[in-house]
Order: sequence, then structure tokens, then C-alpha cells
Amino acid sequence: MEEASNQNINDLPEELLLRILTFLPTLDSIQTSLISQKWRPLWSRVPSLNLPFELFPSYEPPLDTRQFFAEFIDRVLILRSNSPIHTFRLSFIYHDHYGSHVDSWVRSAITHLHARELHLDFFIHKDFHDEETLNHKYDFPFSVLRNGYVENLCVTRCDLTLPTKMSTMRFCSIGSMYLDQVYLTDQIMSDLILGCPNLEALELQNCWGHHHLKICSTRLQKLVLGYFYDSELQETLVIDCPNLFSISFDCCAFDKFVLKNALSLVEFHVDIVHLIDGSYCYWSKVVRLLGQAPNVKHLNVQNWWFKFLTSKDPFPRSFMLHNLNLLELRTGFTQYDLVGMAALLKLCPNLETMILQYLFKIGEDDRLSEELLNKPVDLSMSSLKQVTMKAYTATEDELNFLKILIGQGVTLQKIVLARTQVGEEGQIGERSLPLVVLYREGSQGWKCSWTLYPATPHSIDSEL
Repeated sequence: MEEASNQNINDLPEELLLRILTFLPTLDSIQTSLISQKWRPLWSRVPSLNLPFELFPSYEPPLDTRQFFAEFIDRVLILRSNSPIHTFRLSFIYHDHYGSHVDSWVRSAITHLHARELHLDFFIHKDFHDEETLNHKYDFPFSVLRNGYVENLCVTRCDLTLPTKMSTMRFCSIGSMYLDQVYLTDQIMSDLILGCPNLEALELQNCWGHHHLKICSTRLQKLVLGYFYDSELQETLVIDCPNLFSISFDCCAFDKFVLKNALSLVEFHVDIVHLIDGSYCYWSKVVRLLGQAPNVKHLNVQNWWFKFLTSKDPFPRSFMLHNLNLLELRTGFTQYDLVGMAALLKLCPNLETMILQYLFKIGEDDRLSEELLNKPVDLSMSSLKQVTMKAYTATEDELNFLKILIGQGVTLQKIVLARTQVGEEGQIGERSLPLVVLYREGSQGWKCSWTLYPATPHSIDSEL
């Protein structure tokens, strides 16, 4: 039986075998050379090198693991010196002792292997670090990229050493850049954008060192900003990218946000930790940027809308999201949440699809007046065709919301309930259950269907 299995594997075309090996760490890929004669040279033809330190066999003391890992990579790069690759992916716990090793790996990947994608992760996870390793950071020699063809650059936890005349140099191959835990001054940001004239996608996570960050580019199409927190500094963010298509703010706490020339913007995402007292001000500053982006079609946001639209400084009365047709809303289903949802929907007359996701709140909602607390919620959904409720657990609030949905006009055709198991202490579990789909069937009203599952699904009909 085992021999037949091996024969089946050997019969696969080489192209498919190489494709399979691209998903393995390079160490595992090398070990497949023991399968048969056909497999022996395959690892050296795989169009990627995947070198994760966290999956390398561990030794005692831990310093030996790093030494053996470094020697392993040295040998791999010697054996692959004349075989171009598409992707070079390295994770490593850096120490200055290995500076020359890492320099040689990076230069080899760029200048000899002609990698198109370069991924360098010197963090991996906090559990891999101690006080000593946290004092060592790799200086990435940005100038070496001029000698290669890197299109996608991703670096985590290192410093960028830019050439002196970076702003006048042209790193034309770079189209996408991801920087995480990188010291990023205002000048470095400016030089990177000027020096990479074809940069179309930029993601910045956990960066620091800036005060008045300006991202100005005529080429940039996608921008992601995450975890910019420094409450002691009065930081400013200015974005001026006339061809920007998509923007995402994830836990950004700038004192001032400025968005210019945003007519091309169609995707807008904002996610701020839902601390009732501490984070709303930053959320509201980001949401106000929608006033400068009239053509947004896809909005992903959390439900703080009642508080925002009843504040002293809401949108002008004339403000509408006329072009919005897809809304992803992180929300609960209390009366407070529904009032906020209703206020938002009034701004979206052409909304066709709404996806509702679970919102984790820290703290209590603001109190509603007696009038709003007891007033029936009227959801304006004149164009809405489909609603999806993710992490649905059939709580009383969710069932009340379903009743409101089903009572809407004939435009709404489909309600999808993506059910999730509830864990201990009422926590939302990770295990998903088969979908429940409610759909309108002409004059006969709503019908219900779901995929088979061993446990009996919650009876929607009986509750409604």
C-alpha cells in the first residue's frame, strides 16, 4: 500500500510538486529529497525560500539554536546561489553577533536570487524575546534594493538605513511596502515615498518617531495604518493621495487627521478599540474624514453612530453617503445600538448589502433618554437587499432585531445568519455552525433553509 502511495506521488507532474513544496518551510522541503530519486533535486527548484526560525528544531542552550539556524541558512544559500526565486521569507531573533550573517542573506536574496518578494520578520512573537534581544535591532540597508527586483517589501522590527540622497534616487521596482515596528520619522516617510515612485500599496503598523506624518503620493492606491498610539504627543496625520482607492485606520490616535483630494476613495475602514470613554474621540475624528470622501462605496466601521450624530459637531445636515452600497458594521443589538444603526442608515439611501459583525465593548453604553429607550426603531432600508449577521447566537436582542428586519419593505430579499457557538461565560466561540438563510419568496413571505448539522438548529420560526 505504501509503495503504491509513493508511486502515485512520483507520478505527479514536477510543476505540481514544486507548487506543493512552496507551502513548506525550506527545511521540510529539503527533507522531501529522501522520498525518491525524482524528489532529490526538487527543493533547489522551488521558487521560494521559507526560513522560519520558530519552526527550526530547538537546542539547549537557546543560543545554539540561533547558531545552527544561521549555519543552515548559509548552506542553503550556497546551494541555491544560481537558482532565482520569487519569494524570500525569513524570521529570526536578531542579535548584533549575527549582523554580517543577516546582511549576507539579504544581499544574496536580492542580488543573486533576484527575489520579487522580500519578507523579514525580526520579532515573530514576544515570547521569543528577553531584555537582551530587545536591545538589538537589525539595520536594513535600503540601498541594496537598487541592485535587485524586489516588488513587495515587508520588514518587521528593524531600523531602515536609507541612502543619503534617498529622495532623489529611484527604487522603481517597489510597488508594495509593509513596515511593522519600524522607527519612522517624518523625514524618513517623505524620503521613502519620493524614492519609491511606483509605490501603490503601503501598510504601517506600530511605527514611531513621527510628529507630523505626511503621506503624499500621486501613485498610492491602498493605505493601511495600524496601532499609532502616543497620547503624550500632539501628532498630526496628513494624507494627500489623489488616486487612493482604499484606506484603513486600525487603532490610530493622532491628535489631528487631514484628508485631501479623496475623490477616488471607495473603500473606507476604521476600527478603534471600543473603550467607551477613551477612544471615541479618535473614532469620531477618523469618521469625519468621510466628509472629504463623497464617493465611498464600501464602509467598514463600528457602531458609535448615535453618540456621533447627536454630538455638538456632527456632519452637516446636507451630508449623505449617496454612493455607499456595502456596509460592514460592527455592532451589538441593544436599543442603543439600534438607534445608532438607524441614524447611520438614514445617511445611506442606496445601500444594498449590510454585514453585521460582533462588536466587543469595554464598558457600558451611554444612557438613552426615556423617549428613545421606548420608541420603536425605524430602520431606513429603501434599497437594502441582503443582510448578513455574523457570529449569530440567537440572543434576545438578536431575535428582536430579526423581527424588525422581517417587518421591512419588499426590497429586502435575503437574511443570512452565520451562527457561532457560545462558549463558557457567554463568550463567542470560534467554531462556526452551518448558515441559516431566510429568504423572501414572493407573496408567500419568508422561508428558512439551512445546511444539515447533527444538532437541531435553533428554530427561527418558533421565536418569530
